[in-house]
Amino acid sequence: MNPRGDTKNRILDTAEKLFGLNGFEATSLRDITTEADANLASVNYHFQSKDSLIDAVIARRIEPVNLKRIEMLEAAGPQPTLEQILRAFLAPVMEMQMAAVVPLVGRILSNPDLFVDRVFHKHLAPVSQRFVEELSRALPDLPRPDLLWRLHFTVGVMTHTMLWGRIIPKVTGGICDLSDRTALLDRAVKFVAAGFRSPASNESN
Repeated sequence: MNPRGDTKNRILDTAEKLFGLNGFEATSLRDITTEADANLASVNYHFQSKDSLIDAVIARRIEPVNLKRIEMLEAAGPQPTLEQILRAFLAPVMEMQMAAVVPLVGRILSNPDLFVDRVFHKHLAPVSQRFVEELSRALPDLPRPDLLWRLHFTVGVMTHTMLWGRIIPKVTGGICDLSDRTALLDRAVKFVAAGFRSPASNESN
């Protein structure tokens, strides 16, 4: 066993937990090292600063999603269908173990500036652009504003389902069951695909 690697992962796990529960600003390095049974020197060794630790926590969750999205797009071939594009975008998030990341994601999404600066520009912009290009090819007649709005609404479907996954069965009397992830994904893809194929807005220009 590599004690350095063990310490690094322990710090990441603890930082993710505390950032999700208490927020980034309210969580100190001392809070993290105390709960992780580590010391400040080990944080400095592995991450150099609190900012770098925050970035590492976020990247650890987002980069595997990005890789899976691109893998699914490429596996669909040079001319993927709308449903294949949307499945590649949604599946890596909707098929993951949501409970583990809900507090962190909720904390990030509750702070739009944090999301833009630390998540979108650093981790999501290139992948987002790739999906915009693929959607444009699949729907060449859809005006750009409509396409971007519909992708934005798709993100809303995805994040709402993820963040409210524990609540949805309760508010639907158990009818909407998230345990069958394949069925959940199929429903989401059909729903957003219908939205993308709907007539363009009169205010697209």
